[in-house]
Amino acid sequence: MKVSDLPVPSARTERLLIQELQDELLVYDLASNKAHCLNQTAALVWKHCDGKLSVSQIASVLENETGSQVDDQVVLLACHQLATCKLLQGEVLAKSISSRLSRRDVIRRAGAAVAVSLPVVSSIVAPGAVQAATCIPSGRACTTGAQCCSSVCNAGTCA
Repeated sequence: MKVSDLPVPSARTERLLIQELQDELLVYDLASNKAHCLNQTAALVWKHCDGKLSVSQIASVLENETGSQVDDQVVLLACHQLATCKLLQGEVLAKSISSRLSRRDVIRRAGAAVAVSLPVVSSIVAPGAVQAATCIPSGRACTTGAQCCSSVCNAGTCA
């Protein structure tokens, strides 16, 4: 499927708490209790997903704002990550973007110089009240990730 055939991306804004920081955007999803940290590139793409601009048009807008070349594939990767985190409206876009699209593919197509500006969306699940009260803090011994406040048990220690 060509980029021009994809539906126009539209950011989801309902039930989200948004905090802008210097070089990233924090988005807390009240519906799923997940927090998402968008780096500068992913945040710029998400802000321009207004339901009117196509992937190619968003790439052009980002080029104007950043003063550097932005390939359609970079915007497509950001949209894929945002759709996976349910930060875009509708399932059509998520299903339209191939799951085999990877950072490696984007770097190969757009060139290694673009790797620094690739979009990154990191997500964590907020613990429930009971888990927060009973979970094991970072640096303490654990046997499973479910015991840890971070949900990550690495080599017998909570991350």
